[in-house]
Amino acid sequence: MVEKEKEMSFLGHLEELRWHLVRSASVVVIFGIFLFIFQKEVYENFLLAHRKSDFITYQLFCDFFNLFGLDSSFCRVSFKDNLISLKPTQQLMNSIWSSFILGIILSFPYLLWELWRFISPGLTLKEVRNSRGFIFVASLLFFLGIAFSFYIIAPISIHFLYNYQITDLIQNNFTMDSHIGLVTNMLLGVSILFELPVLVFFLTKIGLITPAFLKKYRKHALVVVLIVAAIITPPDVASQIIVAIPIVILYEVSIKVSKIVIKKQQKNAHKSKRV
Repeated sequence: MVEKEKEMSFLGHLEELRWHLVRSASVVVIFGIFLFIFQKEVYENFLLAHRKSDFITYQLFCDFFNLFGLDSSFCRVSFKDNLISLKPTQQLMNSIWSSFILGIILSFPYLLWELWRFISPGLTLKEVRNSRGFIFVASLLFFLGIAFSFYIIAPISIHFLYNYQITDLIQNNFTMDSHIGLVTNMLLGVSILFELPVLVFFLTKIGLITPAFLKKYRKHALVVVLIVAAIITPPDVASQIIVAIPIVILYEVSIKVSKIVIKKQQKNAHKSKRV
């Protein structure tokens, strides 16, 4: 009888998980359909925005370098050739895939909420109270990552890559898939990277990392950050520093988060011993 109840409980959890996944997928699809309907506006004002010479980042960087009397290629941004489509179905499939990816991005807070609804019944009341700001903080960091990627990393990288040429014998002639893939990968990759403090919070909670561990490997992390910044930005120090600074700040914030978690755990352990 007990085994049957456990089996029913397990099946009940699977059924509950299924409905969480169904609702999450439905929201992503709804956003995706909406974006697909307005695909022209999405492409021209978002996915292809960095190909416009008057994009705000190019103007700001131009003004910034001019402020110090430095000549900058950001003042002469131009994209001569249009992107090309090599297959009859390429534009249709790309618009469907892009709508799906952007649908996930827009649905992120709701997806977190569904995840929270699934795991919260297994938490204590104290754990639930301590994690109330999880959805807000995680969503805020996610969209900060989207904004940083869209306004900083993407325009810097696209400007550099479009103008990089080994020799005049090689002509750059990019496809729409390559450009859209570059932009969407940057958006998702950087936004996930911005979730580092949240990841550190949970890893510290379960005892996998400590503030001492993060401090010990701080120099190693800095080297990794500089390597990543060098890969995704043009080969000039200013651009690399612009990209590296937020990532370093996130790492330092993660150390503080880990310290707070450890202090709370030690405080709770001390109280339980007194009781």
